[in-house]
Amino acid sequence: MAFFDSTDSSPFEGRGAVASLVSGEGTVTLVEGQSFALSGRTGDIDPDFPQGVFELDARVVSRWQLRVNGHRLEPLAVATPTPFSGLFVGRTHPPPGRADASVIAVRRRDVGRGMRERIELTNHGLEACRVEVELQIDADFADLFAVKENRVRRHGSLLRRIEPDLVRVAHRSSRGERVVTVTFSEPAEVDPAGCWWTCVLGPRETWELCLQVEIDLGEGAVTPLFRCGAADDESPVPVRRLEDWTERLPRLHTGHPPLDRTLQRSLTDLGALRIFDPHQPELPVIAAGAPWFMTLFGRDSLLTSWMSLPVDPDLARGVVRTLARLQGRRVDDRTEEEPGKILHEVRFGGTGALSLGGGDRYYGSIDATPLFVMLVDELHRWTGDDALVAELTPAVDAAMAWIEEFGDRDGDGFVEYERRSERGLENQGWKDSWDAVRFADGRLARAPIALCEVQGYVYAAHRARARLARHAGDEILAHHHESRATALRERFEEAFWLPDAGVYALGLDAAKRPIDAVASNMGHLLWTGIVSGERAARVAERLLDARLFSGWGVRTLATDMAAYNPVSYHNGSVWPHDNALAVLGLLRHGFVDEAHRLIGAQLDVALAHAGRLPELFAGLDRSELPVPAAYPTSCSPQAWAAASPLAWIRGLLGLEPDVSAGTLTVAPALPPWLPGIVIEEMRLGPTGRVTVRAGADGTWEVDDGGLGLEVTSGAGRS
Repeated sequence: MAFFDSTDSSPFEGRGAVASLVSGEGTVTLVEGQSFALSGRTGDIDPDFPQGVFELDARVVSRWQLRVNGHRLEPLAVATPTPFSGLFVGRTHPPPGRADASVIAVRRRDVGRGMRERIELTNHGLEACRVEVELQIDADFADLFAVKENRVRRHGSLLRRIEPDLVRVAHRSSRGERVVTVTFSEPAEVDPAGCWWTCVLGPRETWELCLQVEIDLGEGAVTPLFRCGAADDESPVPVRRLEDWTERLPRLHTGHPPLDRTLQRSLTDLGALRIFDPHQPELPVIAAGAPWFMTLFGRDSLLTSWMSLPVDPDLARGVVRTLARLQGRRVDDRTEEEPGKILHEVRFGGTGALSLGGGDRYYGSIDATPLFVMLVDELHRWTGDDALVAELTPAVDAAMAWIEEFGDRDGDGFVEYERRSERGLENQGWKDSWDAVRFADGRLARAPIALCEVQGYVYAAHRARARLARHAGDEILAHHHESRATALRERFEEAFWLPDAGVYALGLDAAKRPIDAVASNMGHLLWTGIVSGERAARVAERLLDARLFSGWGVRTLATDMAAYNPVSYHNGSVWPHDNALAVLGLLRHGFVDEAHRLIGAQLDVALAHAGRLPELFAGLDRSELPVPAAYPTSCSPQAWAAASPLAWIRGLLGLEPDVSAGTLTVAPALPPWLPGIVIEEMRLGPTGRVTVRAGADGTWEVDDGGLGLEVTSGAGRS
């Protein structure tokens, strides 16, 4: 398996320095499925930065640098009209003795299973001018993780073929041959240093060039989604997919322009991050995030599609069916696969396969399996799709069996992890960096580790399985899982509550000692419902005190913990999805003011990033810095960050559907600054379209589109 190659350091260790995405001129990200491109604002791709064109975890273009008359372009503007298309506008260097340049360059880039770039040079001067265009092209086929961690080194041999109408770079290694070919619409002068075109432009004249990047990763040439010579009115597959998806979405309005912009950006990003398996294109799934995680992750896809249910149940449908297909079948210490276990991720570094099933699978996730069961149940609540549940019941029961047999290895009633491969993740919850689980004094916890939020997920999974069983008429099975949930809740309260600190422990270590660090994980406990009463109130209070709450959001680790570092990955940073689950938990337990405060803070973060929530950002306090500080390698766009504003909307409306039971609960709790929320044509049931309107004054109305739902107000889920 590619990511277990003994010649490379493990991509899961997370101990090495990571290259920053922030270059001197900023980074532009274009993404379509598992293809993406990173460049500077001129459009250039510089091998000295973590930039390039990437396909299936390999960098197929490592250098793409344009020079006009020997100079770089001066960037004027960048636009991304779609997630996969970029428009770069720059001017050339002024000629000697002139203050202004007369030639403007426009680069139109489209990414999708390769790349197409159209270059236009226009002379806006009064006199003709001679223009020499140079393009330097290279490919290194470096592994994605090597680029991310700034440790690119050559494996195998590179063979270059340069002709007037193409540049071809072939990489040969023990894994086979991979080839990238760049063709030109106009013949070029070529040598090993680059390609040149020369023209004379009269006043107002434009010179055009189209460049096509095609790839073969060992499984045959891949058909690019954008081609030179295609008619202007021809609509490529990514364009049609995005248009079709957008047309099916419900319409969201709040009367609050900043929130509306954030919601629209979230929907656009989610559309861009969808992955379509060519073997099963009808089952879209969601990639975790660009640029480093453009593949299927179990935990990320499950939480993202759960939060996205109000706008697109089909995404959850594709995720659960795909994860069920890739569910563990055997015991394999190397990949940590076990029967019934839901995978952590699929990677393609050692394959040329476009199918998700053809990638390398790694199963080192302790929480994806209960989250899978939770999502199957939640999807059934929204769709009432009994046939889908019947199809997935064997996978659901295999997942519950994994929880009982493999998840709880020592029979203490808690699900814990310990990696079985020295190349795998040391920590296997959502905070999966090597140093993420520590005691208050900074000591690393020793595995096996039972994380607090995982017990919450398992509790919710038992309750989900009980509901599905009861719907199918199996009261015996329903009672079994309800009893297991109740017993787990009692054990959890006894083992995890820290009365002196007034919080739940982050986890239990190998010696069953409570890991006493104060961390954000306890917000997930409110969401799953495993805690209640006075202790829920204590958790809510602690989440919003100054040690955890930065003014921008809840930190992953409190400031009075020894390991706190505001610019670490999991020991003091702020993650929007983590905060969104806390918001849902706070609202579930009636802590409305606290939820409003958290949503307001996170919305301010989105506004500081043009409406797009980053994957994470630094935990520096708002009183120290009046803007949210970036985390250098944060993904953007990122799936569960994009879905987080949708979770806010669901929580603020108190939406709890159960189509199979014919009910819809609505319990609006809008903040004073929000005029209202309207969701028009929200999909419920097989074909239903429901509209929900809520005002800041507490009034609301529902048009169920003829579904005949019993609509009630009040607490939706215990």
